[in-house]
Amino acid sequence: MRPALIVVDMVHEFVRGRLKSPQAESIVPTIKRLIDKARECGAPVIHVVDRHLPFDHELKLWGPHAMANSPESNIVEELKPIEGEYVFPKRFYSGFRDTGLDIALRDMNVDTLVVTGIHTHICVLHTVADAFYYGYKVYVVKDGVAAFSQRDHEYALDYMRSVYGAEIVDSSRAVEVICSGRRGG
Repeated sequence: MRPALIVVDMVHEFVRGRLKSPQAESIVPTIKRLIDKARECGAPVIHVVDRHLPFDHELKLWGPHAMANSPESNIVEELKPIEGEYVFPKRFYSGFRDTGLDIALRDMNVDTLVVTGIHTHICVLHTVADAFYYGYKVYVVKDGVAAFSQRDHEYALDYMRSVYGAEIVDSSRAVEVICSGRRGG
């Protein structure tokens, strides 16, 4: 197993901005711990982040948000990538759609994804759907994802488990998965 940590949309817009999840701040420390563990274990850390263009179709539903080159599309300071980590801008819900993420993961021999981020029922869900279609083993960190409401959060976790076969795990189990591919271990 070769795992990677996927951090979805932990940008200012969704953590502290207009489209924030009420639980966003509470998952930042959990994701930070997972990032630290991934770094320690040598697992890839990959951020997929909204970076919209003014003509993106999604803006019709949500209005302008996380626009490319705006402060709202920047990853929150606590989770900023370091050298050797990757940021894949996205214009759609899924971190896979037209981003190059799949080929990058395959080039790194990654076959297992540990997914965290915002919003459980939108971008996390669609990223997990595509991960399933591409054949990855997926773990979703239930204390490392958040949605607009608890109902949306629980619905999406159950959907990812029952429809995409994702394992819904807590952050302690996620650390075990992340470090299972430890280099030389």
